Amino acid sequence: MEGLRAVAVVLVVLSHAGLSTFAGGYVGVDVFFVISGFLITTLLLKELGKTGTISLPGFYARRAIRLLPVSTVVLVATVVAAWLWLPATRFKSISLDALFSTFYGINWRLAYEGTDYLNATAAPSPLQHLWSLAVEEQFYLVWPLLLLAVWAGRRANRRALFALSALVVVSLAVSVQQTSSAAPWAYFGSHTRAWELGIGALVAVTGGFLRRTPKALAVVLTWGGLAAVVVAAVTFDEATAFPGYVALLPVLGTAAVIAGGTSAGGWGAVKLIGTGPFRFIGKLSYGWYLWHWPVLMIWPSAFSRDPGIKSNLVFAVLALGLAWLTYHTVENPVRMRPWLRSRARRGLALGLVLSASAAVFALIIGQFTPPLPAGPAAPDTRAEVAAAADPQARITELITDSLGGAKLPKNLTPKVPEAGEQSPQIYDDQCHFNYTQVRQDRECVYGDPNGAKTMYLIGDSHAAHWFPAVDDVAKSHNWKLVALTKAACQLPQVLTFNDALKRNYTECVTWRDQILRRVAEDKPDLVVMASNDLDNGGIVGDDGQIIPRTGPQDDPVWVQRWKQTWAKLGGIRKVLLQDTPWPAGDAPECAAVNARRLALCDRPRSKAIAEKNRRTLVASAARTAGIRVIDPTPWFCNATKCPIVVGNVLVYKDNSHMTVPYAHAIAPLLDRAIFTAKG
Repeated sequence: MEGLRAVAVVLVVLSHAGLSTFAGGYVGVDVFFVISGFLITTLLLKELGKTGTISLPGFYARRAIRLLPVSTVVLVATVVAAWLWLPATRFKSISLDALFSTFYGINWRLAYEGTDYLNATAAPSPLQHLWSLAVEEQFYLVWPLLLLAVWAGRRANRRALFALSALVVVSLAVSVQQTSSAAPWAYFGSHTRAWELGIGALVAVTGGFLRRTPKALAVVLTWGGLAAVVVAAVTFDEATAFPGYVALLPVLGTAAVIAGGTSAGGWGAVKLIGTGPFRFIGKLSYGWYLWHWPVLMIWPSAFSRDPGIKSNLVFAVLALGLAWLTYHTVENPVRMRPWLRSRARRGLALGLVLSASAAVFALIIGQFTPPLPAGPAAPDTRAEVAAAADPQARITELITDSLGGAKLPKNLTPKVPEAGEQSPQIYDDQCHFNYTQVRQDRECVYGDPNGAKTMYLIGDSHAAHWFPAVDDVAKSHNWKLVALTKAACQLPQVLTFNDALKRNYTECVTWRDQILRRVAEDKPDLVVMASNDLDNGGIVGDDGQIIPRTGPQDDPVWVQRWKQTWAKLGGIRKVLLQDTPWPAGDAPECAAVNARRLALCDRPRSKAIAEKNRRTLVASAARTAGIRVIDPTPWFCNATKCPIVVGNVLVYKDNSHMTVPYAHAIAPLLDRAIFTAKG
């Protein structure tokens, strides 16, 4: 079995190192699931056959002794390394990952974050890979109990086979369904992965029958199964809707290798993967899996270098060295210690102490965010713009004065590590919808609720980040404001492919149609429309295919679909608030990495505008239709560059969304743009 583990871990490491040939190497995790299901069930069946029962304390004690010592060492080392070398903006999240990992719940945290649009561009956690251990342990909370429940009297083996088959069928069906509807939950969920461990368990339950497999057939099974795993690794990639039904290829392939290996003899694939190199790597596979991901995630920051495939492979080998070290100093000595193995309560106590210690460590260290150097205080941007006779002239001065900065101002708001946590009020009020929410039945009234006039703010998250400013404007004019926005749901009448869901974003179409009907029926005095100029994973054409992005082929479609939206709002005064400039990546992270050379985060104005051709075409069409177009670029950039800090305010909370304080600061500019020279 060590040889098969070696195949699994090598595929995972090569994939994570960036080797495109093995882009689907993540299937190595599925191989691990099948192996674990087989081995653990084999041990449980032996215990049942020998004693007639399963010692649950003994079972969980063995798991604790086997898994926790090394994983605790890796977890603590990773958190410390993250504090030393990764951007301060990421540390609180990583400490929470450590806490969730301690109690095998990180897979659910990752599933939730995978459906959170504002986390969609966040860098992967150096502890993210621990999700697979969480899935295994959640499965093993249930499986021994289920096995005990059915293992009584005659035909116990048959009942176990039936119960396990039912679990596999249900879990696989849920996996297929959720892969097409909620991909992150399907990928990280134990409910959608249980069938993979269950397949391994089925091989164990049917072991007696499989040992009678004809030798020739067994040989075919082992080679065919190994080929299936490798084919999956080299043909799958990040775009593959996974796990779902496609996971059957590596899962059944692994099961075939195990099943055939019981009787294939010297001609089977087991002979190849049973050689010395495979056994060596297989022996270290657990430790290598634990170490390789944090090493690959942290070394570029530690050495201030961009990662490359060759460098990643070097550090992956170094991670294997760490695995060898911890195998001989922690993993093997602890699990082989007779004193621990002789009493289940000792193993359980060790597990409890390690888990509690790691949890306390994560909780405490999470309160100490790495400090960032700060320079002199800067002018209060909000106060300066609000008091200025010419707000545009003053914001331009503040922008120009902020360019080329060396350090963050000591009165910066929001603080860099806290920027990503702040969102407009409509997020807390659930008036900004996530990917899967559709039915908009909330009133979502702001501004002056008793105002005689009404304005609507509608669009995607790039409309939502304008909410603080639009709310300020509405209040200053005693207008009622209704804010209705949805993640990644642009206003043009398009169907887009959603990269997070890995499917067409049909929820956007349903929600958008609903909102436009509501606005048309309400006939407000003004509608402020704002949308990201990008189109997620591409525009889906009438033929169901994504329109090619090469050249301007999809831009005319985008403009035409905007016209369809405007037509549905005929007779209502409309304002098109164009997209904001984009920083060069995650702005708070750039500030944290370059806290002593902030000028490196300034971005040329020419590069900060996304989809320039599309933007120009839409603006022209809007003006032709009598719609007022507001270009906010001068509120973020001077004639040449766009900083991420203006005065004492951090402009962006991530890679594109404004911070709440900056939205408030530029509210006077938005006010003038909407309410002067009315069209």
